[in-house]
Amino acid sequence: MIELGELMEIERVNVLGVGVSVLDQDRARKFLFDALRTGQRGYVTVTGVHGVSEAQKDPELREIFHRALLVTPDGMPMVWVARLKGHASIRRVYGPDLMLNLCEHSRAENFSHFLYGGLPGVARALAHKLRERLPGLNIAGTFSPPFRQLNPTEREELEQIIRGTRPDFFWVGLSTPKQERFMAQFISILPEAKIFIGVGAAFDLLTGRVRQAPRWMQSAGLEWFFRLTQEPRRLARRYLVNNPLFIARAASQLLGLRNYPL
Repeated sequence: MIELGELMEIERVNVLGVGVSVLDQDRARKFLFDALRTGQRGYVTVTGVHGVSEAQKDPELREIFHRALLVTPDGMPMVWVARLKGHASIRRVYGPDLMLNLCEHSRAENFSHFLYGGLPGVARALAHKLRERLPGLNIAGTFSPPFRQLNPTEREELEQIIRGTRPDFFWVGLSTPKQERFMAQFISILPEAKIFIGVGAAFDLLTGRVRQAPRWMQSAGLEWFFRLTQEPRRLARRYLVNNPLFIARAASQLLGLRNYPL
């Protein structure tokens, strides 16, 4: 477990054996800015139904969640389960919104950002969009990795870039659980980067490559349906299999029929 020093403690709620942080956007930002100010390092997982479902069959992934600085409730089902367990203050901490939130408020302290992920050119396009939207934002660099593990040459290139840029926030735009594994591995390989945050599809959503669901669908927990209509072949199994399983498992946990230990 990463030592948090003087950071405020963030309570976690057990959602199918994954400790989800009881947060809203303001608390998440305060916690992470305080981490930087006090010299803390670690990674943040932005987690919804898919991540929690993957963790059911993967003890290593559950341990990665356990060691995270924060496990933010990316999907409304995380929020609903937490509220049914008595955590009325929890709010959705959606990856793209968290990214905009931290980028916007980081300008006052000149915290720097590094963008890692996406198809070739997407990270650079996102850097351009963010600079246009948030003048003065300090983006230290970008890196678009291949769809495989980095080879020794690519890894050395990334290490050199990070040694030179020393970013405060290292944003990881890969899919789950690939991004969680990457952060857990590279938090020690890239010691000059401070806070790693895995935001999944945020790179594509914020550049407009993939359309975001309307806010009313997000609030109603229907974003999965909107995304399914956009990418049916890629997302069909994730949503049509994982979602019903999550509902059944969550019901069994809430009713006390099954125990999911942290």
